[in-house]
Order: sequence, then structure tokens, then C-alpha cells
Amino acid sequence: MAKTVEFLFDFGSPTTFLASRELPRIAERAGADLVWQPVLLGGILKAVGNMSPMDIPAKAAWMIRDLERWADRYGVSFRMNPHFPVNTLFLMRGAVAMQRIGRLAPYADAVFAGLWQEGLDLADPEVLRALLARHEIDFDELQAAAASDAVKLELRTATERAVAKGVFGCPTCFVDGEMFFGQDRLLFVDEALRSA
Repeated sequence: MAKTVEFLFDFGSPTTFLASRELPRIAERAGADLVWQPVLLGGILKAVGNMSPMDIPAKAAWMIRDLERWADRYGVSFRMNPHFPVNTLFLMRGAVAMQRIGRLAPYADAVFAGLWQEGLDLADPEVLRALLARHEIDFDELQAAAASDAVKLELRTATERAVAKGVFGCPTCFVDGEMFFGQDRLLFVDEALRSA
């Protein structure tokens, strides 16, 4: 039976963007199932008393160069979003809504690329509308679905469940109940998936 890697993500994290590009390749090579789990990073950080590394000026300066190194390593284009930090509440509710109808993959690809390759201000509804239209996703339908109580509850519950499991940031992966934090730990995810 194939192993499973659970990928907890929030679009607002540049390291999560990098993981979103590399993790599918790792799962494919290992013959593993990749399960995407939307969570709200802001909710996790608040619940556990953590903060973004970008809130520490010296670390932020170092991290931007480190992100560029990892993007080069993975062979993906990357640019730091000039509108960072991004409020992702609507975007993450959208992820839950799209996952419910089996369209998370094109939505996630569009949003991650818009934020971390094109540098778009996706907090602007018209910018988001235009981006989604290029990917044949109807903004008005997404907006209605994301506003539903069921979607809001699902995102909140997933975030609370993540905190209860010991999650303190994104990206976080789980393989056989073991937690791996950070896109720079994907080597260990790969090893866990390949182990018998």
C-alpha cells in the first residue's frame, strides 16, 4: 500500500510555495499519495505564540536570499512578493471551497504562482479575479462558496486540529504520524516515504 504525505499549507508563506513545487515530485518518485490540507497560518501562529521569521529584520534579510537559493535548487522561478505580508483568509477559504469540488490543484497552482512568481496583490479582489479568469476559475462562484459557514468551519477546524497535533508553522508535512516542518526538511520527507 502506498504511503501518504499530508501537506499543511497556507498561500502566504514563501517557503510553503517552494514546498508546493517540490513535494509533488518527491511524492511521485516515492509512489506516495500527496494530501493537501489547507490551514490558516495566522491562526496557527497566534495559537502557539509563534511569529513569522520575516518579523525579525536580520532573519528576514537572510531569508530572502535563502529562498532564492532554494528556488534555484528546485528549478523554479521565485520573487518575493512586494505586498508581503498577505492576508490569506479569503484565499484559504477559497482553497477549502475548491478542494470540496475537486479543483484545488488548478486553484492552488494559480494562487501560488500569482503570489510568489508574479508578485501580485491578491488581497485586491479585481487582481484575484483576473488571475483566476486566466485559469478558468469563476471568481464570483468562488466568493460565494468561500463565504459559506461550512467552508469557514472546515478551515477553522483544520487549523485547530493542526495546532492540537503540534504544528507551529507552514509548511508542515506528516508521514506515518511523524511531523516534518519547513521546505528545507523535504529530504527527510522523501526518506520517510521511501522507507519500508
